[in-house]
Amino acid sequence: MPQEPMPQDTGPAVLAAVEDGVATLTIRNPAKRNAMTPAMWRRVPELLEDLAADPAVRVLVLTGGGGTFCAGADISALRGGEQESRGLAVAAEEALAAFPRPTLAAVRGHCVGGGCQLAVACDLRFAAGDALFGVTPAKLGIVYPASATRRLVSLTGPATAKYLLFSGELIGAERALRTGLVDEVHPGDGLGGRVAEFARLLASRSQLTQAAAKEFADGSARGPADPERIAHWDRQARESGEAAEGVAAFLERRAPAFTWPLTGR
Repeated sequence: MPQEPMPQDTGPAVLAAVEDGVATLTIRNPAKRNAMTPAMWRRVPELLEDLAADPAVRVLVLTGGGGTFCAGADISALRGGEQESRGLAVAAEEALAAFPRPTLAAVRGHCVGGGCQLAVACDLRFAAGDALFGVTPAKLGIVYPASATRRLVSLTGPATAKYLLFSGELIGAERALRTGLVDEVHPGDGLGGRVAEFARLLASRSQLTQAAAKEFADGSARGPADPERIAHWDRQARESGEAAEGVAAFLERRAPAFTWPLTGR
């Protein structure tokens, strides 16, 4: 997928760029703290489909432009269309959760409502020290989607999920870290460097290992893994040569050259 140039205007958009195996999806709506319009919700699955089909993409980073992540859905778009907007948000969430490579949300500033929904749909979440998290449907009388509720509970446990959902209160990055909502917190200007470093690390690892681990981890809440899927990944491991390359690289004290292609497998 070619890199899309960043526009000169400040209108609402979701933008994609790819560099050195790392795709970056950027939410931009600076006039409203990157709140998601219906068009922006629709754009997310389209971009993810293109990025998933690009064999050069090994990792996806989701972030917000202008020092904040995403303040949720654009409330002005909800009047008379709450059900449609919720459906679009769920479609974007599910597309992000189903993305076949590792996904990392890089969170600065507000990560609220639908923004938190998107962050939780990522595999991992790194936050700046100023990040604020909240799940706010109780402020609007909206029923939070079952899929988003399930993912939130899987990260934080029922008690914290209920605290967030019942109250709509915002919590800071350190509390989010303690509850499992985020994986790392980096104060000051450290977030960007750490995200870039970790994304490069993920891009260097075996896609075979990552793909199988992602499927098994995401399916763990639904019970034991399907024997057919276990057999599938065992077969991929045997045929790929990834383990032989990993062991050889370790013994030769060099970086491994993993070549298993995710696309088409």
